[in-house]
Amino acid sequence: MLRRVVGDLAAAELALARPGRALPALPWSVDIDLAADLGADSLDLMAAATALGDLLQFGQAGMQDALLGRPRLADWVVAARASLAGFDAQLVFRTSGSSGMPKRCTHSLAGLWREVDELAQVLPGRRRVLSAVPAHHIYGFLFTVLLPQACAGDETLPVLDLRGMSPAALAGQVQPGDLVVAHPDWWRQVAALGLAFPADVVGVSSTAPCPDEVARALADGGLRLVQVYGSSETAGVGWREGAGEPYRLFSYWRAGAEGGVERPGDGGTTERLALPDRLDWSDDLHFLPAGRIDEAVQVGGTNVFPAYVREVLAMHPAVLACQVRLMRVDEGSRLKAFVVPHPGAGEAADLRPVLDAWVAARLTPPERPAAFSFGPSLPRGPGGKLADWIIDAWE
Repeated sequence: MLRRVVGDLAAAELALARPGRALPALPWSVDIDLAADLGADSLDLMAAATALGDLLQFGQAGMQDALLGRPRLADWVVAARASLAGFDAQLVFRTSGSSGMPKRCTHSLAGLWREVDELAQVLPGRRRVLSAVPAHHIYGFLFTVLLPQACAGDETLPVLDLRGMSPAALAGQVQPGDLVVAHPDWWRQVAALGLAFPADVVGVSSTAPCPDEVARALADGGLRLVQVYGSSETAGVGWREGAGEPYRLFSYWRAGAEGGVERPGDGGTTERLALPDRLDWSDDLHFLPAGRIDEAVQVGGTNVFPAYVREVLAMHPAVLACQVRLMRVDEGSRLKAFVVPHPGAGEAADLRPVLDAWVAARLTPPERPAAFSFGPSLPRGPGGKLADWIIDAWE
C-alpha cells in the first residue's frame, strides 16, 4: 500500500512537471529508477520529493533530506516507512487544483480512521478492492489504503488497480464481494456499457456529484452504489445509496453555523469547517447539496468564490460578521474583506495579522483577502442592502 501511495504521488508530480511525458502504467515496481528509467531531472525529483515529504510530514520525523540523491522508488518507500515510524499523527493532502492553485489540507490520522471505521460498517463483507483512483489523494487513501485494513481484521484486503484498463474490462475482473472505487466520469462510462454485475458487488463514487441517471443505470445492472459527499478539506461528511436521496451525516459530524459543518476536536474543542456547497437540510442528520456557494470571480486568472472565503473568515472566533468582495478597479485586483469584530476582540491593528494568518492556513493565495477593513457594522446602502466600501475608510 505504501508503494502505491509513493508511486502514485511521484507519477502525478512528474506528469505535472512535464505535461505529455510518457510514463509507465501504474502501479510501479519498487525497482524503478525515477531518473534513469523515467528521465526525471534534479528539479523533477526535488518537486516530487517535496510533495512526498509534505504528505507524510517528513520534517516532523526529522527526515527532511531523506530523499536527496536517491532516485529509486524503493528508497522512497523505505524513507516513507521510516518517516511514518517516527511521526504518523497527521497527513497533508493537496486538492487537485481543478478550480485554482492546489490547497494543502491537514488531517489527523486518527480522524481518518474514524471515518474508515464507519465506512467499514456501511460496506461489510468486502473481499477485494478494485480501484480506479490514485492512492495519494484523500479519497483514494481512505478507500484503498486504510479501508482494506479496517475490513479484514488482522489481514488486508487485496487491491487491484483498474487504471491501466478500460471501463469495459471491469466485466472480466469483478467478482462477488468486490468493492469498486471510482469517480463519476468513470462510472458514467461503465453505466453506458449496460454491464450486469455479479451479486454482492458494491461501488463507491466521490470527488464530484454522480448524476442520478448514472446511479440509476448502475443500480439497474445490479450494483449497490454508495456515494460519499466530502472534500479534501473535510474528508467524508456524509453518504447515501439511492439516487436523489439525501446524504446522511457520519456520526461525528453535525450541522454548523454559517452553512458549514463541525465535529469534536482535540481537548474538548469544536472544529468548524466550511463547505464548497450550500446544503439543504431535511433534518439534523440529512442534507442535499444545493449548488456551489455564490458565483466565482477572477483573481489572477483563477476562479475564487467570495462567499466561501467569507465563510472561512467567519469561523474565526474574533469575527462577529464579515463581507468579502472583489476590489474596485482603483483599489486593485484582489479580494478585500470587511470585518465586524466581536466585542472585546481587540483593535484592528492587532486583528489584521491574526486574520492574515487564519486565512493563510486555510485558503490558497488567490482566495486570501489582500486588505481588511474593520467597523462596528457591515456597510449598507440606504435600502439596507449590503454595500461596497472603500478600503480602510471604516477603520
